[in-house]
Amino acid sequence: MQKYLIKDLADYEGKSITLMGWASNKRESKGLVFIVLRDGTGWCQCVVSIDVVGETIFEEARKITLESSLSITGNIVKDERQMGGYELQATAVSLIGASVDYPIAKKEHGIDFLMDKRHLWLRSQRQWAIMKIRNQIIFAIHKFFQGEGFVEMDAPLFTGNACEGTSNLFETDYYGDTAYLSQSGQLYGEAMALSLGKIYTFGPTFRAEKSKTRRHLSEFWMIEPEMAFFDLFENMDLIEKFLRYVTTEVLENCEKELALIGRDTSVLQNIIKPFPRLTYDEAVRIIKGEQDVNGKNAITSLEQELASVQTRINAIKAEIAEREEKLKMPGMKKGEIGFNQAQIDKLKQEAGDAEEQERNIPQWLNSARNFEYGNDFGGSDETVITRLFDVPVMVYNWPHEVKAFYLKRDPDNNRFARGVDVLAPEGYGEIVGGGERETNEALLIEKIKEHQLPMEAFEWYLDLRRYGTVPHAGFGLGLERLVTWICKLPHVRESIPFPRMYGRLLP
Repeated sequence: MQKYLIKDLADYEGKSITLMGWASNKRESKGLVFIVLRDGTGWCQCVVSIDVVGETIFEEARKITLESSLSITGNIVKDERQMGGYELQATAVSLIGASVDYPIAKKEHGIDFLMDKRHLWLRSQRQWAIMKIRNQIIFAIHKFFQGEGFVEMDAPLFTGNACEGTSNLFETDYYGDTAYLSQSGQLYGEAMALSLGKIYTFGPTFRAEKSKTRRHLSEFWMIEPEMAFFDLFENMDLIEKFLRYVTTEVLENCEKELALIGRDTSVLQNIIKPFPRLTYDEAVRIIKGEQDVNGKNAITSLEQELASVQTRINAIKAEIAEREEKLKMPGMKKGEIGFNQAQIDKLKQEAGDAEEQERNIPQWLNSARNFEYGNDFGGSDETVITRLFDVPVMVYNWPHEVKAFYLKRDPDNNRFARGVDVLAPEGYGEIVGGGERETNEALLIEKIKEHQLPMEAFEWYLDLRRYGTVPHAGFGLGLERLVTWICKLPHVRESIPFPRMYGRLLP
């Protein structure tokens, strides 16, 4: 039996075909049943008329419930009003698998409920679109590196050592020895790059941070290229080229999905502009309000936005109260009631978002005003600086004390490590971290001791400096953080099919 897909309906205009999928929505009118069918490639409205199919099939269609699986045969007609631009006018309907009391109704649900039902929530249009965009990002990542002459390699997930200490690692028993779930494949990537020149790894990584922020997962996917004969600045050039390529691929191939989730793509289109490159010192001055960006001051702009948010909250609450009063008026038609209730639900969501901003902005202001030079950037600091830019920002040359032991000291000022963090605009913060690697064996041993890491676990890593070391650099991209920024998601949990984070192991 030939399989027909909703994404290909344009090829079958005027023909009779059979679609198989799930009922994502259903409504009835006199003598008509409207079923919105989804099949994983798209959505199609199917119209079942009693005059066409007869009473028996019509009654079968009436019994279809939300998320029941079925097959529908009918003629494909063009209709620009419908999602996808086509409609199926049914001649036959057949139930495949019934769905009884589907728990995700057409109403607002709390996020905890939806996360508990993640296995079903993935069926919604929004989650479908996010997963399609995630897939396009993954595909573009492989295309970019393969096109640049990189070799994909795999780093182990069980490791006997840690990249940055063991405090945030998941420890496990490995045949009687202590092992850790990998927090990065980077150290192994260095070994592979000294064999093949340019490599990248793409795999799951694990961090045991007990953090519930909107940016943290306990299991996530990392892309980690490593390049022999590269310095910090060549590394930064590659990062910029890479992010520009991936974002452009999404813009070109996911227009429908980006529109479905309501993503304003104007910021993404700015990806063609050069990325600002700031030293740590410059970035700190911007955060503390001592240096403006294009006439905007970090502190002043936050204070102004807080006042604006508070005004908006009051206006939204007034409109909610007005519409709730309307609902109490006698004689209101069913359609008017439904419209007003839908508007109230939308306004409450807007109010909730605004109130979250009202809570967050004072925290960002406090962090910016009290930032101490020499500290690493926290989420609030990254938010403060990235809200002033409309493209990703590169911050490089960090105090060596706050960066990983393997980063090379800046030869012009050994107070700094030749690392770079790439911060996404719109307040999304770090999506890439990388830098040039230390090649001096003595300095590397000194840093291993300083970080109180077990020397014996790094003997193999030190061998890379003993036997033909070369300048080399690389970076790590957190896939879910990139998906979160590109889709402009409020939380990283929607960027991965089944999120694993502090406090959540199921489903």
